[in-house]
Amino acid sequence: MTTTKLFDLSGNVAIITGGNGGIGRSIAIGLAEAGASVAIFGRNEEKNIKTLSELKKIGIPSMAVQVDITNRSELEPAIKKVENELGSISILVNNAGIVSLSGGVLNETEEDWDGVIETQLNAVFLLSKLVGKSMVEKKRGKIINIGSMYSFFGSGLIPSYSAAKGAVIQLTKSMAVELAPYNVQVNAIAPGWFETDMTAPVKTMPLNDEIIMRTPAGRWGQPEELAGTAVFLASKASDFVTGETIRVDGGYAIR
Repeated sequence: MTTTKLFDLSGNVAIITGGNGGIGRSIAIGLAEAGASVAIFGRNEEKNIKTLSELKKIGIPSMAVQVDITNRSELEPAIKKVENELGSISILVNNAGIVSLSGGVLNETEEDWDGVIETQLNAVFLLSKLVGKSMVEKKRGKIINIGSMYSFFGSGLIPSYSAAKGAVIQLTKSMAVELAPYNVQVNAIAPGWFETDMTAPVKTMPLNDEIIMRTPAGRWGQPEELAGTAVFLASKASDFVTGETIRVDGGYAIR
């Protein structure tokens, strides 16, 4: 098989949660450009429509599903909708995320904690469980979870976020062990500091200077710089890679 064919995603159907903006949007476009049919899950219908129009211009089958992934009753119907319109799902990217900039455990409310955990961790488990069953039956599939630098480092400002992202890495490893015999690979991407709507407030904080100084690349990442790693993990090129977390961080974690 040629290198080009290794990365060809034609014939695959991908779901990207939080695929209507930031990192999720870039991954959705990257997978589509590699040939996959793409479904994005998002709560904001306006953003869904905008990203869907970008996907349609690429010329691949695509759709946007308005869904709140913290509402468990919405998950299975949303997946069925994708299967009915695009076909069997072979790629799942668990990207959707929120953050509570609470300032620490002593300040964070129970409601904020529950919201972050439900979005960043519970939905990853539930969607992987639902989609994974079909992947196991068909003996093929790729699950890509989005971690963070706070999967490894502690944070006094966003404890629920770092707790969830740390757990996602362990969940990735556990699912990888379970699903490997069925030719389903489960991996994670740990982005460094990327310019998105969610991280925009940080650029106005003293933390911004610390980030630039610590990152050998000397800058923030752009969301499109994550697309290549996602394509790799979604493709045949990664068929013998599972349980791994790939850091895309401009060198942030090596200092």
